[in-house]
Amino acid sequence: MIYLYGILKQKWFLSSLLIINILGTAYGYYWYKDQLAETPLKFVLFVPDSPTASLFFVFVLIAFLFGKNLPYIEALAAVSLFKYGIWAVGMNIAGGLVYPPLYLANYMLIFSHLGMAVEGLLYTSYYRIRLRHLAVAALWAFHNEIIDYVYGMMPRYDVLWEHMQLIGYLTFWLSAVSVILVYYLTRDRPASSGK
Repeated sequence: MIYLYGILKQKWFLSSLLIINILGTAYGYYWYKDQLAETPLKFVLFVPDSPTASLFFVFVLIAFLFGKNLPYIEALAAVSLFKYGIWAVGMNIAGGLVYPPLYLANYMLIFSHLGMAVEGLLYTSYYRIRLRHLAVAALWAFHNEIIDYVYGMMPRYDVLWEHMQLIGYLTFWLSAVSVILVYYLTRDRPASSGK
């Protein structure tokens, strides 16, 4: 475990993770292209959940490469990476249970989103998140629930459409768990110059 933490901030590892996240973010926005084309402009920012989460992390990684911290972005990245990573894993597994089987694309989405959930938490000891930063991330997460499940802008999973009320309810609690988990993992960290 100590060895793992030793490589997390090495430039070659950060650079590799940055490239992976840039590619994943670009693919994620591409995956949403059809839904975004039909989304009212005022909601566009809140529709592509997973790629936006990984975009936050791209900025975190760039800051790390320059020896800086961006606590607000770190909080947004950590909360949203875990939340949407776990959410997508759950949605793909649930879709496979309701309408089997799981296809290769489902497995790709499961493992890539599981990676998202893990990578955001791997760096918790390096984040400089304070309560004010986490409050902004919590506001973002819960506001997104309203946009998704009140205004109907959630990512499309047609096979699970009839279960959207339950999914919305569980996603609300996933947001709460994500915020609490990030708080628990980052509390009492020393402050830095990041604002």
